[in-house]
Formats: sequence, C-alpha cells, structure tokens
Amino acid sequence: VQGVFFRACTQEQARNLGVVGWVANTRHNTVKGVIQGESEALEEMKEWLRKKGSPHSRIERAEFTNERTLEGLEFDAFSTERL
Repeated sequence: VQGVFFRACTQEQARNLGVVGWVANTRHNTVKGVIQGESEALEEMKEWLRKKGSPHSRIERAEFTNERTLEGLEFDAFSTERL
C-alpha cells in the first residue's frame, strides 16, 4: 500500500459514496480502518476495497470485522491517518 496513492484514492471513493470513517497504513504493509454509512454505500465501498483499490495496488485479501448496525454515525467525514 506504499507508493500507490491508496489513502488518497480511498478518501476520494469514500467521499463519492458518502461514507465516513478513516483508513491508515500499518507497519505490516496492511491497511486498517473504520467505515460507516448507509448499507448500500458500505457494500459498494467494501467491493471497491476487495477488488479495485487504488491504481497499481495489489489486493491479496480484504477482511471486514466487527460489522454492526449503529443508531448514528460516529464520524463527520472520511480521513486518512498514519499509524
């Protein structure tokens, strides 16, 4: 995920879909984060993360955990962070 503009592309995709949360590169060449939004937009975002990603990225696996229904969003926007 280094050098392929993953965070910037993910932030743009999240903005286009109207989801909120964050993503960050880890020291283990993986990405972790939180994504919240409408069910349909979340599924689109997960599919993008599973199969497309940023240009030149190589996706080997996408794992989504702790999925749950929320009464309201916990974030106002989507951001990228460094861990």
